[in-house]
Amino acid sequence: MRPGASHAIRVFDVEAVRRDFPMLRSKMNGHPLVYLDNAATTQKPLAVIERLDRFFKKEYATVHRGIYTFSQESTRECDEAREKCRAFLGASKTAEILFVRGATEALNLVAASWGRKFLKAGDQVVISEIEHHSNIVPWQRLRTEKGIELAVLPVNDKGELLLDALDTYLKTGRVKLVSVAHVSNALGTVHPIQEITARAHRAGALVLIDGAQGAPHCPVDVREIDCDFYCFSGHKLYGPTGIGVLYGKEAILNSMDPYQSGGDMIESVTFERTTWAPLPAKFEAGTPPIAEIIALGEAIDYIVKLGLSVIRRAEDELLSYANDRLGKIAELRVIGTAEEKASLVSFELENIHPHDVGTVLNEEGIAVRAGHHCAQPAMRRFGVPATTRASFAFYNTREEIDALVEGIRKTIEVFK
Repeated sequence: MRPGASHAIRVFDVEAVRRDFPMLRSKMNGHPLVYLDNAATTQKPLAVIERLDRFFKKEYATVHRGIYTFSQESTRECDEAREKCRAFLGASKTAEILFVRGATEALNLVAASWGRKFLKAGDQVVISEIEHHSNIVPWQRLRTEKGIELAVLPVNDKGELLLDALDTYLKTGRVKLVSVAHVSNALGTVHPIQEITARAHRAGALVLIDGAQGAPHCPVDVREIDCDFYCFSGHKLYGPTGIGVLYGKEAILNSMDPYQSGGDMIESVTFERTTWAPLPAKFEAGTPPIAEIIALGEAIDYIVKLGLSVIRRAEDELLSYANDRLGKIAELRVIGTAEEKASLVSFELENIHPHDVGTVLNEEGIAVRAGHHCAQPAMRRFGVPATTRASFAFYNTREEIDALVEGIRKTIEVFK
């Protein structure tokens, strides 16, 4: 059975779960912390914090280069973490799991390594108009460098992709890659990535999925989806910053050249030529973030034990409750009302700038994100300069949503 897919899960106990996260017991501006910025980064369970601490205090050594015991142990722990990532994503082999700094680096890796080698002038890369900047800018750079074309999928007023437009692009025969988010970080829309992949493959195009917002909320099986690339960031999955994963199909990764060069990713070097090491080392130049890799494995253990189906159910209930409570505020408009959404609400208040909303909520101990969320084209699509975004994790509660609602009402009173 795939990790996170167990149906023999006990009743979800949010208070027990909250005890695993020390940061949730903090105060901010004299109030108990209400942490609703999980789409930006998640808090860390004690198991992850303690794993980092133990490694640095008692186990620290580099990997792959030492014959001494601690080096061998570090290497084994990193290999085990890679296997956990493989199982978490449902990949066939650990060779298909590349460690990167995060989803941003993963997207840049594909653009620089696959895109520069295989794309030519006139080829098209399809993205959506609600992508994160990290899935826009790398392709714009290739447009400047190689003359490729960037085709943009529109969304309807709910924030759902218009797949008829994808079919129109695919009919031209010029689309070589479709690169879309699993879940929109700005709106929370869950895209039909398996359907998108099937349509793209029928037209001979590859598919890259930005799973930064998807992997923490949705069970992922890359073989079932059949995508060619999938990536996520560890810090949004209750792990450390500075570590993430890029999955790629083995044959495609083998066809690509690395875009960074250095130690440990080569097989041999002379002054005349260099040959690359086999996967995954081929794309992992330099000493890796050893502690972060091991701690990411610990975070995945935590998520798998809890169960992604349990997580999704708890977060869906929070989203439903939030939509109900926020829907009773006449001055509030939700931006992004797709039928399929992750646990995120992006909204605007009538005649009040999101930064002002965030400032008042901060004084009440409530942490939200206010701004364009690195998705300026998405903001323009919905005619707003920015939004306030409240994003929920399984450790959030209805009482915290009540606090958010009261904070919003106070904000409205302040700016009357």
